[in-house]
Amino acid sequence: MTMRERGATLIELVVSIVIIAIAAGAVLGVLSRSVGRSADAMVLAQGVSIAEAYLEEIALKSFVDPDGTDGEALRPDFDDVDDYNGLVDAGARDQFGTALAPLAAYTVTVTVAASTALAGVPGADAERIDVGVTHSGGAVVRLSGYKTRL
Repeated sequence: MTMRERGATLIELVVSIVIIAIAAGAVLGVLSRSVGRSADAMVLAQGVSIAEAYLEEIALKSFVDPDGTDGEALRPDFDDVDDYNGLVDAGARDQFGTALAPLAAYTVTVTVAASTALAGVPGADAERIDVGVTHSGGAVVRLSGYKTRL
């Protein structure tokens, strides 16, 4: 055996290390992107659940103010759909206005406006409810529903 047949040269070793490093970097990059996005599904699912809860709460309220006093100031006193117009909750809250600590990263906005989009229902007898939920990470969910007098 001669000296040339015993092993790899320094240049071959360096080239091998560079190729392995590039391949490992590519694999780790793909893995890091998938791990980073796996939380997005959970954030969106929570956002949808929050929006559905708010929308259901509002839709279950009366179309016309039952006590004749419109624009109650506190959420536990809201008794009709219009009372929710302009509601902004920094951190999701329950129907009594109590903050839900695990959902503090979400901001909920509500808009209630007269609707003209429903066929066969006069505009004065329908209101559109828009609920927007935004996560501090940037995810946004918007749900809309209608409440009618009929």
